[in-house]
Amino acid sequence: MLQLKIVSPEKVEYDGMVESVLVPGTMGQFEILTDHAPIISSLGKGTVEYATAEGKQQLQVSGGFVAVQQNKVSLCVEVDEVE
Repeated sequence: MLQLKIVSPEKVEYDGMVESVLVPGTMGQFEILTDHAPIISSLGKGTVEYATAEGKQQLQVSGGFVAVQQNKVSLCVEVDEVE
C-alpha cells in the first residue's frame, strides 16, 4: 500500500492509503506501485487515477509535480475545473 497526498492551491484533494497511482508525466503516463523507486517528476495535463478501497478515483489536472519516497506519494497539482 501507498500513502497518497494530493494537494492543490485550494485544498487537500485526497489524503489516504491507495494500491496504485497513475499520473500524467510530461514524458508520458506512468504508474506508481508499492516499493517504487524514489522519483521526482513534473506532471502534464491529464488524469490522475488512484485505486482506493472504495474503487478507482480520478482527478483532472493541468499540471504539477509528483514525489515518491518510501511508499509515500505526494502530488502538488493544479486541478482542471470541469465546465
